[in-house]
Amino acid sequence: MGIYLNPGNKGFQESIRSKIYVDKTHLIACTNELLNTKEKYICISRPRRFGKSMTLEMLAAYYSCGCDSSKLFAGYKIAQSHTYAQHLNQYDVIYLNMQQFLIEADDGRVTEYLTQEVLTELKKTYGELLDLKGMGLARALREIFVQTDHQFIFLIDEWDCLMRERQQSEEMQKQYLDFLRNLLKDQEFVALAYITGILPVKKYGLHSALNMFREFSMTDQADFEEYTGFTEKEVRSLCERFGMDFAETGSWYDGYSFTRFQHVYNPKSVVEAMRRRRYSNYWTSTETYEALKIYMDMNFDGLRTDIIQLLGGGRIKVNTRSFQNDMRSLKVKDDVLTLLIHLGYLGYNSDAQEAFIPNREIMEEFENAMSVGGWSHIIDLLKASEQLLHDTLAGNAGCVAKALDKVHSQTASILTYNDENSLCCAVGLAYYSARKDYKLIRELPTGKGFADLAFLPLPHTNQPAILVELKYHKSAHAAIHQMKDRKYTQAFEGYSGSVLLVGINYDKNSPDKPHSCVIEKIAIDNIN
Repeated sequence: MGIYLNPGNKGFQESIRSKIYVDKTHLIACTNELLNTKEKYICISRPRRFGKSMTLEMLAAYYSCGCDSSKLFAGYKIAQSHTYAQHLNQYDVIYLNMQQFLIEADDGRVTEYLTQEVLTELKKTYGELLDLKGMGLARALREIFVQTDHQFIFLIDEWDCLMRERQQSEEMQKQYLDFLRNLLKDQEFVALAYITGILPVKKYGLHSALNMFREFSMTDQADFEEYTGFTEKEVRSLCERFGMDFAETGSWYDGYSFTRFQHVYNPKSVVEAMRRRRYSNYWTSTETYEALKIYMDMNFDGLRTDIIQLLGGGRIKVNTRSFQNDMRSLKVKDDVLTLLIHLGYLGYNSDAQEAFIPNREIMEEFENAMSVGGWSHIIDLLKASEQLLHDTLAGNAGCVAKALDKVHSQTASILTYNDENSLCCAVGLAYYSARKDYKLIRELPTGKGFADLAFLPLPHTNQPAILVELKYHKSAHAAIHQMKDRKYTQAFEGYSGSVLLVGINYDKNSPDKPHSCVIEKIAIDNIN
């Protein structure tokens, strides 16, 4: 076993010996199907904390020849696959962590240093076949394949670190991409190439520099959705095992949505919460909020408005296609929002092409980023939202209306009230702090329509549910009547608790009090 050539199974051993290990080994069945096919080039991009390195260690343990991993995988999902025994420990694996090479290489000579290191290990195993004088890595591997018929599986971690950490060094980036293309593309010695990073494959102009790769990113994980993070079933099992509340766990760490798996959880944070038996923001343990603030403060027209709407629980249409898959070529606000999706700061619904803030953990990251400066008026509103929730629960409709007037005046330069949707964004922002104890649902299906805003209390709060109906140039009483006439409370069938009906109207022609509010409490025996 070596460092780069056939690194063995120690990393996977450590994973399964850990206090918490969630079985994701069936991913191997997916990669087995792609071996020696035209689809053998796989680029998996996910945020930090989403288990990319653990996956590579698992693949290395399974494919690496020179070790026996049968006992390690016994009892796990992959052992039930019909392809399991066929490929177990049958390939030469080349495992590369590009972060390591970037740190250790002198004068930025990353590819030269990588080539030297890997050739040194190849010589130990295949030295009699190689004349290394002037021989590059691709040529050496071709020579090995021609003489032995041995193929290689390439596992590359942090493949995009040059794009992220050497953003100004375009020549270095291009040299690196050319190196990867020459090493991997159309080479018979490649049985599988599985690369992981935060960003999808870098583009130059209209074409991808590594166009042989199939991309699976946070905008579309396709076949790898189940392995992107923890699924709802997996988290529920962990909550039962550690005595943690499933609903509150979801409030903190759920929110990444795909086509088949619409509830995907941040795995690192879930593990930390279970181990410590305490809900908290574990995102900042691996990344500082300054990274988010840089992108929030970019001067693209409409970006601040979109961020405020996201903070208010809204969803924003995003065109992800213009993004050039780096952190430098950001030309429009959609590029910034797409980057935040890849970084994990935003969730994304590919069917609706909409971005949103996924959970409470990320909400706190936005709060932290705004607290540094430039967003003081929004921070003031977020702080005031706690009092607004208190007044709502107390039935103080007049105080609620005054608070909404203040929200409107402080956001008027960013949010323009043109319709009920704009009003909904502002009201969602006003009730920002409620989402720490409630699950916010916009456009909740009800008896005969959709409630504009619904706040479902988390089990530990012992608070009433809240339904909010918004009107534009009508009346707050009309909103209350609509909720009753259309039986909005039927949406809470099976819910054990009272419901507050909150009707809000905005009338821009009113000189003094443009917002009006009516609050009614419905007893549980009147719900259904």
